[in-house]
Amino acid sequence: MLMNVFEGILIPFVGTTLGAACVFFMRKTLSKLLQRALAGFAAGIMVAASIWSLLIPAIKQSENMGTLSFVPAVVGFWIGILFLLALDHLIPHLHVGSDQAEGPKSRIGRTTMMVLAVTLHNIPEGMAVGVMYAGFLAGNAQITATSALALSLGIAIQNFPEGAIISMPLRAEGESKGKAFLGGVLSGVVEPIGAVLTIIAAQLIIPALPYLLSFAAGAMLYVVVEELIPEMSQGEHSDIGTVFFAVGFSLMMILDVALG
Repeated sequence: MLMNVFEGILIPFVGTTLGAACVFFMRKTLSKLLQRALAGFAAGIMVAASIWSLLIPAIKQSENMGTLSFVPAVVGFWIGILFLLALDHLIPHLHVGSDQAEGPKSRIGRTTMMVLAVTLHNIPEGMAVGVMYAGFLAGNAQITATSALALSLGIAIQNFPEGAIISMPLRAEGESKGKAFLGGVLSGVVEPIGAVLTIIAAQLIIPALPYLLSFAAGAMLYVVVEELIPEMSQGEHSDIGTVFFAVGFSLMMILDVALG
């Protein structure tokens, strides 16, 4: 069982690493059209995962509260939103394709701030995987090994283009292929770390599992609305982002229902 959990929390990181490796095989930059498509695809997967893998199980696990079963989901959701909002203001970062850094003023280089932006993005994904496996380890009836694996696979699929989205711009900024690849890999390291820390925390406070599930959902949806939707909608032919959003959403929904 523990080996399955270990493998499960590493799957998303593998997706990021493979995506970052694209820097060795592709030209220096990704086209704007492709970037919009990839952002839409990632957003679709994250929205579907937030609903089917996190919010719905959080509500189901609180059914003993009767008409107030929504409370843990709403409270955890808002804590997740506020947590990411705080990180956005506390950590200097630069989104791919933007010239304006966010967060406190800093002398950190552009490439480092680009990696930090994607790292912020990956924190809730790692927590989402961690809380799912924590529920599985706790013997929660609503969370099975296959449903946790479905979430890991979905995030790994989404992380593949994300790895390319960070490593390719780093290469375009003048970094060597090796450093650009390393930057992409490092941006994903936070996912297994976050997953392990979340598993440990959830084991200590099992009754809080519905809150942790919805916390991860809120944090993921914050990333979608604050970063991915604007990125997929800017410029000409923004409809490509919408189409790939639908593709990502459908794929994650299929994975969760079929494996869950």
